[in-house]
Amino acid sequence: YIKLVKEFYSNLRMVSNQNEEFALSSSVKGERIYLNARILASILHIPHTGLYVFEHKKWPEVEGFHPNQILSILYPNDPNVHPSMALTTNHLSVDHRLLHHLIVHQILPTGGGYAKLSRMQVFLMWCILSRIEFCFPLLMLKTMVRAFSQKKSVLPFGSILTKVFQHFHIRLEGEVATKLKKEDTYNKSTLNRMGWKKHDGIWTYCPKVDQAPRIAREEQEDNPHWEAQGEAAPA
Repeated sequence: YIKLVKEFYSNLRMVSNQNEEFALSSSVKGERIYLNARILASILHIPHTGLYVFEHKKWPEVEGFHPNQILSILYPNDPNVHPSMALTTNHLSVDHRLLHHLIVHQILPTGGGYAKLSRMQVFLMWCILSRIEFCFPLLMLKTMVRAFSQKKSVLPFGSILTKVFQHFHIRLEGEVATKLKKEDTYNKSTLNRMGWKKHDGIWTYCPKVDQAPRIAREEQEDNPHWEAQGEAAPA
């Protein structure tokens, strides 16, 4: 419901103090919405445990995490990895590019170009590859607030907000609904379109011959080659 999503973000406010549990509020069609990590987790039926961390620009400070660890994994051919190095996707392996694609579109949809990685994106890749739990509901709330504070940003989690609207008994009758596009979901067909094929239970990247020029162009462009068919806005 694009109209309601826009109304949600236009009325979004932070309502927690520095030493309190992070929370935000908004109003849609006159109904107040109050969300913290626990409430959002309950609505979505997901855990709200794990690392509570969110950074815009600097590296997250978490016990056991050092940027060089994950950078050595992402850039194994670079002997000089360091926390201040340029983080680009064109030197990532195909597997790590796919993981970054999932993070950018589903977990941390902040918009912008995709040729570079943010430090928070790299941190999330470390969490996933290391199987370290992070608090996704809190990450979502922080991403919502960041989107609200940016002049140019996507409005993230539009489809998930439908569940939030339903939870707070916001009437959806008469509202214009937008169906999810195939690019908004990840399943077997999605991976096949990206060039991944399943053989003997293992997914393998098998680019078509005619994709070579497009893959070469990708190194100079923002969007990954599998988005050439058209990118769908998260909202």
